[in-house]
Parts: sequence; structure tokens; C-alpha cells
Amino acid sequence: MLINDLIEKEDIKIENMIYEIRGKQVMLDNDLARLYKCKNGTKTINQAVKRHINRFPERYMFQLSEREYDNLRSQVGTTKENNKSRTLPYVFTEQGVVMLATILRTPIAEEVSIRIMDAFVAMRK
Repeated sequence: MLINDLIEKEDIKIENMIYEIRGKQVMLDNDLARLYKCKNGTKTINQAVKRHINRFPERYMFQLSEREYDNLRSQVGTTKENNKSRTLPYVFTEQGVVMLATILRTPIAEEVSIRIMDAFVAMRK
């Protein structure tokens, strides 16, 4: 299944997955794992990033503070309270999303990153 089919079938609007945190537009690791169809979810992303950590300065990726996470949860309203034991999520800036696609190196990652870049550009207009 192509990502276009997934996005249309599930009525996914990438723009709704982009948040402003610390004055930057970012995407959550779990949203990216879903879009990239990572079998192990954020674990796949975290492992890939750890293997290439030098490619992810804080301006590309950072971990949310507890306060930022709580604020985001209240805005989104979809994260369950019992999920709080999860490690605080990482977020990726536009540049971080591009870098992530280069280390995941899958056809889906390539296609998704193009769609995500288009969404970031559309939001700037």
C-alpha cells in the first residue's frame, strides 16, 4: 500500500500532526513512526537516531519536557493519561524529518518525507 493510499484511507492530514513547540514547527516521534510504517513504532526511530546521533543536533530533534508534554496532551486531547509512564516523546523539526528519512532509507520514508515537506511549506504560507 502506498502512503497516499494510507493517508487517504485513514483521512490523515499531515498538517494536523505539526505542532509549534519552543517556537519551532515539529512532529512527534509516534506520528512519524505511524507515517513511516515502523513495525516497532518509535523504537525503530529511536534506534536509528542513536546509531546516527551526530546527525541530530537539538535544532533538528529534542525531547519534550514533562510540562511541554502535558501542554501538548491538553491541546491534542487524544493521548491517554495512563500513557504517562512512557518515556517523554521526541519531536523532529522540518530538518530533522529530512535527516530521519535519510537514515531510515526506505521507499515509504522517501515518499512520506516529501509529503511532510509539502505540509511544512503549506503551513508557512
